[in-house]
Amino acid sequence: MLEAGTKAPLFTLPDQTGAMVSLSDFTSKKVILYFYPKDNTPGCTKQACSFRDIYSQLEEAGVQVLGVSKDSIRSHKGFAEKQSLPFPLLSDPELAAITAYDVWQEKKLYGKVSMGVVRTAYLIDENGVIEKAYPKAKPDANAAEILQYLQEKR
Repeated sequence: MLEAGTKAPLFTLPDQTGAMVSLSDFTSKKVILYFYPKDNTPGCTKQACSFRDIYSQLEEAGVQVLGVSKDSIRSHKGFAEKQSLPFPLLSDPELAAITAYDVWQEKKLYGKVSMGVVRTAYLIDENGVIEKAYPKAKPDANAAEILQYLQEKR
């Protein structure tokens, strides 16, 4: 898990339309970079929709939302369309950003151990430095938690 004060690792990944998106595209903006396990699952849908529901408030605050999972571009496209997501979902099947941000970790589910994406969000400042990390983010509370933090900082 990367910590606040760490320079955010740069990456370039395709979004749900196939367009290449780089973290460096958003200098001078804050970025919410959230990593999630899988498209179209209950928790991931809840989290994505909670960011969607406050997206206009985040935009007004000059904040860009980027979702990342190892799902394919095609999977992201269907998920984004089905849920009317207004922000890019980045496809990282090679785990480049996922490992750079230290969210590929051992997970236990029903006693079974496997490797996977641990739901995590990072708030990255205008200078590309991690301002705040949200480890083990709660799907239904993560977006509101970040928005509250941003509003308190104003």
